[in-house]
Amino acid sequence: MSVPTALALEVTNATVSYAGGLPDELDISIDSRTLGPGQTYLALRGTAFDGHAFVADAVAAGARALVVSDPAAAPAKIATLVVEDTQRALLALGAANRSLCGACVVAITGSAGKTTTKALLAGLFEHAAPGRVSATPANENNEIGVAKLLLSIPRDAAYAVIELGARHPGDIAPLASAARPDVAIVTNIGEAHLEIFGSPEALATTKWAIFATGARPVLGAGDVVSRQRAASLPSPIVWFAPSEAPTRDLPATDAWVAFRRVDDGYFLVVRPAGATHEIVESATIAIAGAHNLANLAAAAAAAYAAGIEPATIARACAFAALPPGRYERIEIGDIEIVYDAYNASTSGTLATLDSFAHERASRRIAVLGSMAELGSEAPAMHATVGGAAARGGLAALLVGGEFAGDVARGARAAGFPSDRIVHFASNDEATAWLAKNTLAGDLVLLKASRRYRLEEIVAGLRAARERANHDG
Repeated sequence: MSVPTALALEVTNATVSYAGGLPDELDISIDSRTLGPGQTYLALRGTAFDGHAFVADAVAAGARALVVSDPAAAPAKIATLVVEDTQRALLALGAANRSLCGACVVAITGSAGKTTTKALLAGLFEHAAPGRVSATPANENNEIGVAKLLLSIPRDAAYAVIELGARHPGDIAPLASAARPDVAIVTNIGEAHLEIFGSPEALATTKWAIFATGARPVLGAGDVVSRQRAASLPSPIVWFAPSEAPTRDLPATDAWVAFRRVDDGYFLVVRPAGATHEIVESATIAIAGAHNLANLAAAAAAAYAAGIEPATIARACAFAALPPGRYERIEIGDIEIVYDAYNASTSGTLATLDSFAHERASRRIAVLGSMAELGSEAPAMHATVGGAAARGGLAALLVGGEFAGDVARGARAAGFPSDRIVHFASNDEATAWLAKNTLAGDLVLLKASRRYRLEEIVAGLRAARERANHDG
């Protein structure tokens, strides 16, 4: 969207050269390759790139104005806003556009489940307001990604769902200040990025900044840290849980949203704040993985906090779908893969293993790569994962990555036989073992941090199957 130039000048504190050429509104682009005639090129500068090097390309493509931090990069006789930092200017421009939109803005952060919850919530909103929902693409949840999403919200949007990520202490505060969410979700406070944050308290404090601008809080009833910190937030809080059990001791002044399993179906259960009754609506749920029920509950609670009626939310649950790479079921010949390797934290991996343990299959095999950025606690956390895997009724456990030995150690300590633990040094090795040793009806879990690229195992098994079919 375009930001009025007067407002852009105010929020960026820019100085202007060749002001006579300024358009009335700035339609921002940060990529000279996709910039269209009449747009304003904003030159971002990062550790590995400098957009100022592409100013000439942007002008040749038809840029009408520029936003730069280096005035020497701008050619003569083109309207230019000179700012101290173009990345901060981009976020300020995003915040300016957000201020002009009437959408209900929901922000999401947490140690695990952010992207899945975002996708599920966007789907629920889309059911309520078709074609009038904006959401963060993929997991573009840093300062640039948030700014881009804020700039893209149409004036007539009904809802916007924004994922906020944090890789350093204090990262959430400026994002929340720009987004000014009406509703804010903390999915959980776990152990992600402890290597960078240094302590669980620093991580929790950073995440909690999502509420600093007065958003209505949506919290997990089963999350210990959220329970401890809830008193710092205004009532009523909307709590969520995959079942009603964690909601039993919640304050009567708060609301909660959960699911009730009955035979082979579900009900959405909502207790409004201050009420003694519950609203119960039949819901059809088809997403895989018991842990993803918590993510759907978070989305449902946020939709309720945003003012959508429980009956509408329950109907929309039937259309809920997981984003790629999250408990994604893939058939390869006569075996099935559960690919859940988009990312991995300790809490997320434990939840995935718990879901996998309840899957029906001839045999269950888990392929576990390592997790990242856990700091000094990494060996112990990987051993915990190994112990959980051992208790999941696996036929075999394949371990790889930097902390494979710790996963194996934890599994052995929990009683898993050493001869059923397979170490793999590469995805090719894991693929070869699976191609040789899996049987018809087997279910194979692939779980690891994104850096280990376990999708290569999926591709390798497919190729092996194609070769076998061709040779046969």
